[in-house]
Amino acid sequence: MLHLRLQDIHVDAQAESQESAVRQVVAALEHSGFITGSYAAALLKRERKISACLGCGVAIVHGAIDPHGGVIQSGVQVFRYAQNIDWSTGQRVWLVIGIAADAAGHLAILSHLGHLLCDKARVRLVKNAKSAPALMEALMAPLDERSLILDRCTLALNAPTGDLAALQRLNAGMLYATGSVDSAYRQACMQQPPLYLSEGVWLSDCAEGNNRSAVAVARPIAPFEQNGKPVALLVSIVVADDEPLHVLNRLSDLLGEGQAEKLQRADEPAMIALLTGDEAENGHVADFIIRNEYGLHARPGTMLVNTIKQFKSEITVANLDGTGKAVNGRSLMKIVALGVKKGHRLRVNARGEDAELALQHIGDAIASGLGETLP
Repeated sequence: MLHLRLQDIHVDAQAESQESAVRQVVAALEHSGFITGSYAAALLKRERKISACLGCGVAIVHGAIDPHGGVIQSGVQVFRYAQNIDWSTGQRVWLVIGIAADAAGHLAILSHLGHLLCDKARVRLVKNAKSAPALMEALMAPLDERSLILDRCTLALNAPTGDLAALQRLNAGMLYATGSVDSAYRQACMQQPPLYLSEGVWLSDCAEGNNRSAVAVARPIAPFEQNGKPVALLVSIVVADDEPLHVLNRLSDLLGEGQAEKLQRADEPAMIALLTGDEAENGHVADFIIRNEYGLHARPGTMLVNTIKQFKSEITVANLDGTGKAVNGRSLMKIVALGVKKGHRLRVNARGEDAELALQHIGDAIASGLGETLP
């Protein structure tokens, strides 16, 4: 999580170049007691080799995550510049954030920043804040949670039951755990039997206790019959806005096209992609394990994005040990928002004329450490 103090915020700063901006940020990290002088020098040297720019005019300054005391305490320095600065990535930067943190804190900060920068309204608030307190508030306010909840926390794809009501209770429990529904929903939904759609797929919804739009899916280990109808999948929806309606339309399309089998054999990321319409038909898929000691932080993330950008294919990346949702592989801010740690599995989906070649090069880049020495 991003923790800031008012003295960490520098509004309408001035810098003539990327070099001078980086030096300002590093000096502020050292002056605040976050890093040692020797670490500051190493950070400057590393920054000259490869700079991380998340997009939207925001750059991140951070060194190698040092287990030997270079980082004295976790901290952040934020510099918003009055004039855009030409950056080595070819972008023009107006916000530079310096990070000093251990491995876990580092990834948490990057993940928060990645999510924040995906919110265009929040970026505007940060850019237009008139004072340091206003800028700090814009950076630290809770992230917008209005988007649809459909991730690993709302999927149970190997439920050990042969009872439809048990699947319904399972979905209600997952939805309650995410805060999407309250206790009134859990009670009321069990009074409304699920609706049979076709090909073993059932639908459950309830108008009571809906807090936030969400979709839960329960699939038994093996299909069974109930009242003479097959049960292979139960989809439960919570409607607080229009987002679940897109999932319903997608579900209807899949069943209308006779593709229910895909739902019955999909793993978690594939299920999410199927229901959101993000699956890559006729695409190529490969799974890779991240071996980097400190996960996919900004610099190896930059190397991954740069590798992806070499190819014409549409490429998405999902953290199989995170939410499982696929993101655009060309967006560094979305890649770092995945919060990928050492040992996490990435699923890369490529669709296009050079998809196979892209997966080969991406796999080679990951295996070689994405610019870092692997342990």
